Amino acid sequence: MIQGTMSGVGKSIITAGLLRFLYKDGIKCAPFKSQNMSRFSYITENGDEISRAQAVQAEAAGVKPTYAMNPIVLKPDSTVGSEVIVNGKSIGNMKAVDYFAYKTKLIPDIKRAFEKLENEYDAIVIEGAGSPAEINLKQNDIVNMGIAEMFDAPVLLVADINPGGVFAQIYGTVMLLEESERARIKGIIINKFRGDRSILTPGIAQIEQLTGIPVLGVMPYLDIDIEEEDSLSERKKQKKVMLDGEEYTSDEETDCGSPYDRKEYREKQFDTLEKAIRENLDISKIRKIMNRS
Repeated sequence: MIQGTMSGVGKSIITAGLLRFLYKDGIKCAPFKSQNMSRFSYITENGDEISRAQAVQAEAAGVKPTYAMNPIVLKPDSTVGSEVIVNGKSIGNMKAVDYFAYKTKLIPDIKRAFEKLENEYDAIVIEGAGSPAEINLKQNDIVNMGIAEMFDAPVLLVADINPGGVFAQIYGTVMLLEESERARIKGIIINKFRGDRSILTPGIAQIEQLTGIPVLGVMPYLDIDIEEEDSLSERKKQKKVMLDGEEYTSDEETDCGSPYDRKEYREKQFDTLEKAIRENLDISKIRKIMNRS
């Protein structure tokens, strides 16, 4: 399971990258996110609605998206409420406070969706939401450590160095967790780094000593055109992207305005991400964590 020190750290991208390397290694794999708050949705071939982020992750894994990969979608319709989509179908709108009281009723749906994937795939990469250390939301958690416990999943914690304070993010997150929750975190990934990585060496050594958790790698800041977590993405109508040394315009609705076929273009993006994952993370340790060895 991929969790983050806060929203926007790149959990969705790291999840997609890990799925891509598993797929390239010949492992049948799938994404899973129990609940996603998303303004952008994707309609599967069966007519079910899921978050676009999980559809993209399925594409990275070389499989077709299904409702089981994202059984709960919250589509914000105001500052205090959302449309609630369960198993691909809308069940109506709820205020946040009402949904908070209702959400535990959806645990059987979450379990059934995950079990469906377990029966079809050899590996599942689960994505959390926000931070596991949101102590005001930890009661009856169904997106972070509650899910890790539910499915007995080892956790990799992702932290974003770009806004600063990355070691405080890591230490604060770990220290706010229960001892049993800390024990689930098997590795840390520092994401979105720019510059000379050697300057991080003293900090990495100290954070490993303080937390007892190894840092499995430092991911660079990547200029790739893959959707991140939907509720926070600052998508523009058009943006410039680089492909094979040429600049093209990527459109918000079509995802790709380049002269390349859309699938070919996105495959190149996924392969760029996979290459960065292999070059910057300790893949052998990640494999051992996944295999529980």
